[in-house]
Amino acid sequence: MHYVDSKTILSPKNGMNLYRGCTHGCIYCDSRSKIYNMNHKFEDIEVKGNSLELLKKELIRRTPAMIGTGSMTDPYIPLEKRLKYIRKSLELIYRYGFGFTCITKSDLVLRDLDLLKKINEKTRVVIQMTLTTADDDLCGILEPNVCPTSRRVEVLKTLKEEGIPTIVWLCPILPYINDTEDNINSILDYCIYAGVKGIFCFEMGLTLREGNREYFYQKLDEHFPDLKERYVEEFGDDYSVPSPNNAKLMSIFKKRTAENGILNNFGDVFEFLTDFPQKSVQSKLI
Repeated sequence: MHYVDSKTILSPKNGMNLYRGCTHGCIYCDSRSKIYNMNHKFEDIEVKGNSLELLKKELIRRTPAMIGTGSMTDPYIPLEKRLKYIRKSLELIYRYGFGFTCITKSDLVLRDLDLLKKINEKTRVVIQMTLTTADDDLCGILEPNVCPTSRRVEVLKTLKEEGIPTIVWLCPILPYINDTEDNINSILDYCIYAGVKGIFCFEMGLTLREGNREYFYQKLDEHFPDLKERYVEEFGDDYSVPSPNNAKLMSIFKKRTAENGILNNFGDVFEFLTDFPQKSVQSKLI
């Protein structure tokens, strides 16, 4: 890890990244792409050393809304156990009347359950969890340095029981690896069991571009012999890598989520995710 000073910590839409880089080791991670201009080794976590000071200043200036994190780097990487930047951020978010949402694959989020419940009582919290495969052994290959799917599902269930709504990202679905009816049905079974509110699933497939493509292909060679050659032949350098089973799998996804009252339309899920109680805004302005 290494420290840097940042000029800002919140984006115009209240996105926050305290860390850059990740040690979860997910073989498909788009954040490795060169387009993001990460000028350090991906596993050498860049820590924004002045982020908490910046966050306090920006929260004071802004109108309360949902603060989001995790789109580029999982906020609950192992380093967070020691540094506690996310936990300290949650304390500020609670103090200044904002809401919170994050995308994670880690059960470390439960460490902060006390704060998440306090924020949710005052404003709003939504926790988002990525699920790619129902097979824990396969999960150990695709996402080697983070808790397995079965544990994530128990985290989702615990959050639901504590009154915190949850969203699942059902992606990426890798052609010829986890793009099976059994896998999608099993993940949906998990989501129904855990009582998730909605699921983000754009299409069945993944994206590859310079930076993450090379790493992904290296891991295919390690774990799925000869599959790289099939990818190269079928997809070349395409950014979009769709599953040949996309139509059938998306039909299953739409049908089962609708039957179980789970939001499945991007617009509906995003609206639920970003909705912020206006009474909290008014209370801060009074």
